[in-house]
Amino acid sequence: MKKIALITGATSGIGKACARRFATGGYDLILTARRADLLAQIKTELEAEGTKVLTLVFDVRDAEAAEAAIASLDGAWRHIDVLINNAGLALGLDKEYEGNPDDWNTMIDTNIKGLLTMTRLIVPAMVARNEGHVINVGSVAGDAAYACGNVYCATKAAVKAITDGLRIDVAETAVRVTNLKPGLVQTNFSNVRFHGDDARADSVYKGITPLTGDDIADVAFYAASAPKHVQIAEVLILATHQANGSVIHREG
Repeated sequence: MKKIALITGATSGIGKACARRFATGGYDLILTARRADLLAQIKTELEAEGTKVLTLVFDVRDAEAAEAAIASLDGAWRHIDVLINNAGLALGLDKEYEGNPDDWNTMIDTNIKGLLTMTRLIVPAMVARNEGHVINVGSVAGDAAYACGNVYCATKAAVKAITDGLRIDVAETAVRVTNLKPGLVQTNFSNVRFHGDDARADSVYKGITPLTGDDIADVAFYAASAPKHVQIAEVLILATHQANGSVIHREG
């Protein structure tokens, strides 16, 4: 029987890249996101290549919708081998005292509470089977705050603490827990952060060759493919000319 990976936020960026990488790696997929049309597109694409794909349309911020979606799984689909908590976002780049509370709430509800919701729904079955793997997509931003990153950095610091805590809580089991911490990755991340301002988003990557979603997906698949006695606990993935969350060398 093929292994099954459940990936949240699977219609763009790192999530979509993980869907493609795990599909080529022999997994069947449960893909979740808010947009049914985009989920349908990636489902069609991957099924044409021989991967079984089940799509679930819900927002991870809606705990009741998430619970109903997971409860709807039946048969082999309930045996989730890998959970990739990818859904997340940054909104705004403002000084903390000038920030938008609506943006704060969206980041906290998605990046922290949504991740917790999915963990609570999926991990008990992994513990009961004594196998499984949780891969959380954190960020270099969780290591230290950078200018105007305040709340976003705090949410990714929370991802690190929550991931470390889960690893402790399942240490007596064979469930593995990984925190991926990407640096600059050129996806729609900055477009979302700047509320659709493409010019401002493009400037984030000016003068540097950034990472791609595929780069992060490769690391996620590597972690999932390690021998059962090997737990890749945490990986910091940076572009070559990025030293940390705030030190970036740009050409020109």
